[in-house]
Amino acid sequence: MIDKGDLSKVGKAAVLDGDALVVALTRRFRTSIEDATIDERTYSILKPANPDDLIREEDFVKDERLPYWADVWPSSIVLAEKLLGLDGAGRTALELGCGVGLSTLAATSAGFDVLSTDYYEDALDVTRANVFRNLGMIARTRMVDWRHFPEDLGRFDLVFASDVLYEKEYAELLPLLLRRLLVSGGLALIADPGRVAAPVFVEACATHGLAIDNKETRPFEAGEIRQQIDIYEVAKTKAN
Repeated sequence: MIDKGDLSKVGKAAVLDGDALVVALTRRFRTSIEDATIDERTYSILKPANPDDLIREEDFVKDERLPYWADVWPSSIVLAEKLLGLDGAGRTALELGCGVGLSTLAATSAGFDVLSTDYYEDALDVTRANVFRNLGMIARTRMVDWRHFPEDLGRFDLVFASDVLYEKEYAELLPLLLRRLLVSGGLALIADPGRVAAPVFVEACATHGLAIDNKETRPFEAGEIRQQIDIYEVAKTKAN
């Protein structure tokens, strides 16, 4: 948590903006705090108290949107562990589907200059609030629809995402996005708990000139939850 008495690293305007955002979120929906401990670091995550409160019929009718973003998922915790072990100094990173911002927090802590993206405006606001609350920084965010992807995002040294392979459509789209987003020699880290569309993603990577250089499997245990989380390390082939 940021110490409001020390403004040496954060401008007064940024503190006011960050505080205002946190207050606005607590008025927009019921919130709760969940601590996420990654190695020896604990992040305080502000999030909706009950994701079901955010379900809107018009969103579901339009494109079957449900607020999956509004929770701390095991895959994001495992991905955050991986990200904290990297050296991001002087390197750029993009998160696809930032949710409540845990993986963005880890990548930022590791030194990456992170752009966080999501399909939900609420998710972007919550991510900005959590980066401010934990690191005293104003996160860069942008709303992005994978099906209508903006041309001006640029390219990044690292692209990462967690638990985004729950539908075939996304599994087929993701490799296309990674080809556009990665710099030469860049790396993508995709964490997945064994969703049904994961094999589709693996096949699509090969089809679109991406190489899965490694698949690391890490166990996750918390209370009654037991999962095996796969982290796919994806790179462009030399021909691409």
